[in-house]
Amino acid sequence: MNAFVLIQIDLILSSATIISSLQCNHLPLQQRKVIENSLRLLDKMGKKFPQQCLREKMSFRFPTQVLQPRQKETVGVAIEEIFQHIFYIFSKNLTLAAWDGTALDQFQNGLYLQIEQLEACVIKKHIQHRWSKEVNRLKLKKYFQKIDCFLRDKQHDLCSWEISRAEMRKCLQLIDKMTRKL
Repeated sequence: MNAFVLIQIDLILSSATIISSLQCNHLPLQQRKVIENSLRLLDKMGKKFPQQCLREKMSFRFPTQVLQPRQKETVGVAIEEIFQHIFYIFSKNLTLAAWDGTALDQFQNGLYLQIEQLEACVIKKHIQHRWSKEVNRLKLKKYFQKIDCFLRDKQHDLCSWEISRAEMRKCLQLIDKMTRKL
């Protein structure tokens, strides 16, 4: 390869790195917009919480300490992990949920795009390796496994989905509260 081609490749890679790092710098603002939109879509997906489901309410107890670490980057990793779990929960056996399909698709697409952006920033900062060894990751996994087991135990019925939707709303509100502090 000649020197001119190498210079062009270097310029392209440098530009991509600069653009990517700018996206990472604006990530908290993007997260707030995604969360705001996700909360709106969660409301739009279903109607008011069904009265018959009130007796089945369950407390899953979100591990709030995972959103209170000292480093801003670690919070980003935690949020990425949370979005992945929410995406997983809302990607399976939704037949009995009786939700607005368009709002559900938009909700899933928004989460997916945010996960992709977070992954790019997390990988860039090489934080993921440290996060994988932390206890917080296990706490999040346990929290979302409770929700998943609850859905399975209730055979993914309407009330279990409505309770899970309400829980995801609380979860997203906690993330929003944290990102506003950053």
